[in-house]
Formats: sequence, structure tokens, C-alpha cells
Amino acid sequence: MLFTPAIVNNILGGLHNLLHISNILVVLLGTLIGLFVGAMPGLSATMAIALLLPLTFGLDPATGISMLAALYMGAMYGGSISAILIKTPGTPSAAATVLDGYPMAQKGQAGRALGISLVASTIGGIISGFALLLVAPILGNIALEFGPVELFAVGVFGMTIIGSLTDKSVIKGLLSGVVGLLISTVGMDMISGTARFTFGILNLYSGVPFTVALIGLFSIPQAIRLSMQDEASSSISSVKDRMLPPIKELLRMMPTILRSSVIGIFVGLVPGTGGDTACWFAYNETKRFSKHKELFGTGIPEAIAAPESANNAVVGGALIPTISLGIPGSSATAVLMGGLMVHGIMPGPTLMTQYANVTYTLIWAVIFSVIAMFVLGLLFTRASIFVTRIKNKVLAPIIVILCVIGAFAINNSMFDVLLMFGFGLLGYFMDMIKMPTAPMVLGLILGSLVESSLYQSLAIGHGSAAIFLSSPIAVVLLVLSALSILQATPLFNFLRKKRKTA
Repeated sequence: MLFTPAIVNNILGGLHNLLHISNILVVLLGTLIGLFVGAMPGLSATMAIALLLPLTFGLDPATGISMLAALYMGAMYGGSISAILIKTPGTPSAAATVLDGYPMAQKGQAGRALGISLVASTIGGIISGFALLLVAPILGNIALEFGPVELFAVGVFGMTIIGSLTDKSVIKGLLSGVVGLLISTVGMDMISGTARFTFGILNLYSGVPFTVALIGLFSIPQAIRLSMQDEASSSISSVKDRMLPPIKELLRMMPTILRSSVIGIFVGLVPGTGGDTACWFAYNETKRFSKHKELFGTGIPEAIAAPESANNAVVGGALIPTISLGIPGSSATAVLMGGLMVHGIMPGPTLMTQYANVTYTLIWAVIFSVIAMFVLGLLFTRASIFVTRIKNKVLAPIIVILCVIGAFAINNSMFDVLLMFGFGLLGYFMDMIKMPTAPMVLGLILGSLVESSLYQSLAIGHGSAAIFLSSPIAVVLLVLSALSILQATPLFNFLRKKRKTA
């Protein structure tokens, strides 16, 4: 029986929690912030989630995480607004939307393009939300069989797979993850109680505040980049035409939307990928199935609907491994996992059982945020052209100020503010050398899980590493970890190219 009475009760309990007026209001607020962040070129959902984490401290864990998840969903659609209006994708996930969205807007059909994007995003988000609701509990039920040995293997698998799927450089990805693991060891040792890597600084005895690191890594580099970018100018002064597509046109696009939604869900399931991968995948597949390939790039509805339905479907897909296994499917979901840790909830396979109240409220929040996105999108989109005109030189200092406030609010400590700027400079340096920050974030998140499960496993095995070979699940995950590293090594790539040549 896939859905036990306990799972059904948890699903209904999560829905009941979400229907509280406070939770509905924060979902609306998170969605609206997400639309604004997505519409602003240069900003990202990951940065916004990291920046708003401190605001959730005073909220119930389910309420705070629901707001961040709604922000994530709203930002995925919001990125299409600037992509269509000013030919600049607000988020990487909207890159493919530029190809046909902007040409359609130049024809005087900006409202139509934005409406197609909104409807496709809504359908893709709803499909992925219900996929999350149906699949995550099943995986969570399986995860009940996980002990310390299996948890260690999950942590190793999560680190290696996201490290090997970033920026085409397995060395940089894994190195970033290792740095995150090292930073996670700062503070008191959980077994011996001795201080590690604190350099005599009392503020570090409790470890590096996770939220401080997130704010610095994702927000400060973004502010620096915005201050150095040229200002984009909009050639479209208003949105006057009809937004919502006619039923006949919607039915004609429905096969494209459904196919692209499925693509988005499956791309989201793969750790290390995201909406930017899904949007191009969906766009290419739509072009491949189309009978009018020559029209792509001239402003046709299907070419807008495909990437937009895919990138919103990624949200639910990426949350499936995040919730059920504790392995984030994207950098944004990695930061969401950090939000759980801020509230004292340890991500991992036990999330679906020990914290079912929070988890199922989050799942329903994802579904309701799609409805909120559609309603607010109809109201917000016509005025969005003014949002896209905010100057980068104005936006950058606002982000820095919010970073300082957020970092200080965690412990009312100026040390945290200085630490945040230190991580900001580290993040900017990593961007300069093309080293991804997502594996570092994952290292920070999984560090304590890997360390504690390693201690427990070795204690069970009386100090013998052979304990990791006693569990079939652990063996499979560790073998997959090794394969994920090997397939991205230069030797493997050389042999693959040589085989193709032969």
C-alpha cells in the first residue's frame, strides 16, 4: 500500500495548516516578492531566499519555509517579464523565453506573450506540485529504512553528484563542496567537545552561522555585479493588449505545455540541474516536434509556453529529492534546506516523518503559490514594466543594506556582519574563477549529517569501514557516487570522444 493512513493524515494535516490565514498571507507575500525579484534583471530566486531567511526567524517553521517556497515559484515566472519586455532574462531560467517572447512583444503583443508565459507557468507549476505531493511521501516512506550507514552514503552521494554536474569541471565542483565541508567543521566537535578551527574567536565556538554564509555567498557578489553592469533600457512603454490566451489557442498549446512540464519535473529530479537546463531542453524538444521549425525565433506561442512551463515544473521536481532524501535538486532548494536548519530541522530522509507537519505544509504551499502566482501575475504584470526600469546603481546598495540588516539580526552581532562580507568576497572570487557556489552550500548543509552518521556508523562497526558494505542501499549509493565522479573526469571524457571518433 503506497499511501498508508498515516501519510493520508499527514497530507490532510498539511492542507489544514496551510489554510490558516497567516500561512495564506505569507504565501501571497512570498509569491509577490518572487515576481518582483524574477522581473529584476540580475537578481535570482536563490539570492532572494538567502536574503529573506532572517525574516523567517520569528515565524513558525512551516510558515517561514512556505513563504520561501512561494518566492521560489513566483521568481521562476517573474524572470519571463523582463525577458519579454526588455530582452533581458530576469533569471537564467527565462533565457530561452527571450528568443520568441521579445519578438512577439515588438509586434505589439507584449500582453499576449506575458499571458502565455503566465498560463504555461501556472499549468507547469500545478503539475509539478501534485507530482511532489504524490511522489515525495512514497520516497519518504522508503527512507524510513535508512540508518546511520545509509545516511552517510546519502550525504556522500549528494556531494559527489552536485559537484560533478556543475560548470563542466568536476574538480572545481568537488573542491567547492570540500571547502563547504571544511567550513561545517568549524566550532565544537560533537563527540569530544573540543574547539576546532576557531582560532580563539569565541563567536566561532558555535560554528559558522549558516544564514550568514548564505547571505554573503549569494547576495554580495550579486550586488557587486549589478553595480558594474550597464543599464538596460526598455523599448516597450506599455502593455495594452489582452493577456489571457483564448481557449482555442490554449488547447492548441496544451500538448507542448504538458510535454514540457514532464521534462521540467524530470530535470528537477537530477541534483545540480535547474530551470536554465529545463528551459532549453523543453524549447529544443518543442522545436523538434514542431511542423513549423522556421517560425521559431519570430514570436510564436508554443516557443514561449515550452520553456515557461518547464522552468516552473522544475520547482516541484527539485523539491522531491530535497524533501524525501535530503539531496537538493538545485541551488535554490539547497538554500531552502538551509532555512530548515535555521529552524532546527535537520534535512534528510527522516524529514517526511519526524517533521511531517512542516513538510506537508510546504508541499501544499508550493501548490497554492501557483494559484497565487496566477492571480497576482494578472494584477502585477501590466505594472511590471516600471519594475524593470529600476536602475542597477540604485538596486545594488539596497541589496547591501538588506544584507547587513539580515546578518546582524541573526545574533545581534557585528562579527556576523563582518563574516557575511568575508563570505561575500569569497563568493565573488569564486565567480571570477568560475567555481560554483552550490556545492559549497551543499557541503555546509550536509557536513554535520555526514560527520554524525560517519561517527555512528563506525561505532556500530567497532571502527571497521566494512560496515558500509553491509547495507545494499549504502553500497549502491557509494557506487553511484564513484561513477558520478568518474564520468566527469578528463580521462572518461577522452575515452568517450575517442570512442565516438572510432
